[in-house]
Amino acid sequence: METVLLVEDERRIRDIVRDYFTAHGLACDLARDGAEALDLLRDHDYDAILLDVFMPNLDGFQVCRAVRERSQVPILFPAALGNEEDVLRGYALGGDDYVTKPFSLAVLLARTRALIRRSRGGDGAGLLTCGAVTLDGNRRTCTVNGREARLSPREYDLLECLLRNKGQVLSRAQLLDKVWGLDFQGDDRAVDVRIRSLRAALGEAGGQIKTVFKVGYRMEEG
Repeated sequence: METVLLVEDERRIRDIVRDYFTAHGLACDLARDGAEALDLLRDHDYDAILLDVFMPNLDGFQVCRAVRERSQVPILFPAALGNEEDVLRGYALGGDDYVTKPFSLAVLLARTRALIRRSRGGDGAGLLTCGAVTLDGNRRTCTVNGREARLSPREYDLLECLLRNKGQVLSRAQLLDKVWGLDFQGDDRAVDVRIRSLRAALGEAGGQIKTVFKVGYRMEEG
C-alpha cells in the first residue's frame, strides 16, 4: 500500500485526512510539526508528503528545504497560504503542488495520487532527447551529457512537456494546463519560478530552454 506523510499541527485535520485516505486505500502517517516530520523521514520512505506551511518551531518551508537536500519525494502543500509570494516561495523551494484550506478531501486525495503516479512514471515511457538532455520515462530520470540531474517531480514533468514539444513555443497558459492541470489554483508566475529552478538543475544545458519574450518558452537542441 502506498503511504504518505501528513504534517499538520491541527489534530482534527490530521485525523480527518488520515481516516479519509485510509478508507480509500492510501496509508497515512502523521506528524504534529516539522521536527517530528524530519524524525519520521529519517526512518521511513514515503510516496508523498502533505506539508502544512504555518506550524510552530519548523515551518513547512524549512521542512521542504531540508527534504529537498536529500530526496525528490513529491511534496504537496495543503495550506492556508496567505498570498501569492508564499505560493511562489513554496514552488521555489521544491514543492510540487498546493491546495488551499479549507480543501475538499476528494481533491486532496486526487492530487496526491496524481503526484505519486507522475513520480513513478505513470504518464509516459521511453527516451526523449534534445541536445545534451535525455529523459528516461521508464525510470523517470534525467541525464545531461550522461550525468544524472536531480529533478523534482514537477521539474521533470515540465521538462518532459518541453521535450515532447521541442522547437515549439509553449505559452505559460499552455504549460500550466499540460503540467499543473486545468484545476491549478495559482497563476502563470509559477511557470517562471519552476523554469528558473529547472535551468539551474540542468546546469549549462539549462540554456536550451529559451525564453520567448511575452509569450512563453521553447526547448532547443543547443
